[in-house]
Amino acid sequence: MFVSIEGIDGCGKTTQIKLLAEYLSQLGVEFTIVREPGGTRAGEEIRQILLHKDFQLCAESELLLFMAARAQIVREVVRPALESGRLVIADRFMDSSVAYQGVGRNLGQKVVQFMNSFVVGNTVPDITLYIDVPADVAMSRMRKEKKNDKIEVESLEFFERVRKGYERLMVENSKRFVLIDGRQAEEQVHEDIRKSLSVLIEKRKPNWR
Repeated sequence: MFVSIEGIDGCGKTTQIKLLAEYLSQLGVEFTIVREPGGTRAGEEIRQILLHKDFQLCAESELLLFMAARAQIVREVVRPALESGRLVIADRFMDSSVAYQGVGRNLGQKVVQFMNSFVVGNTVPDITLYIDVPADVAMSRMRKEKKNDKIEVESLEFFERVRKGYERLMVENSKRFVLIDGRQAEEQVHEDIRKSLSVLIEKRKPNWR
């Protein structure tokens, strides 16, 4: 089973993935966590370029680098893990490029989706948990945590566009997307995620024990 977790920066993904990993470990579920960009030797090098403030990348270069990192992690990590029967949890995947580069950077949703289809092929999440928070709430959280990499210092308008991109994806992929209210307490968000995955996990647990 392939699960992706999406949302704008500051939505609480990192915390929720950590809590989900602890929960799955208690259940005895075999899982692999991947993050984008990164997760492979090449992907981590690409991540440094993408997040480093000294590189003034144009939107097109940014998109191509994300795609290159995604191509590597799909072939080196995601597909082998899925083929071995492990649950894969992705901290961002193909939808993030549509929302961030396609809509946020105004490169166009269709262009990014076409590139995604070339890069990932049939390796598409079974379920995407979208943790939604308003852009101003997300930015307030980032300021408190003093996050200031190249993407996290973007404007409120940028993150509002990204959020609209996710909202559009959620409508277009309603069978795959599950909306999680990220404004709730951490414990409640975790509980909502557990409930969203419970049926899928129960179906597959015999194969993991």
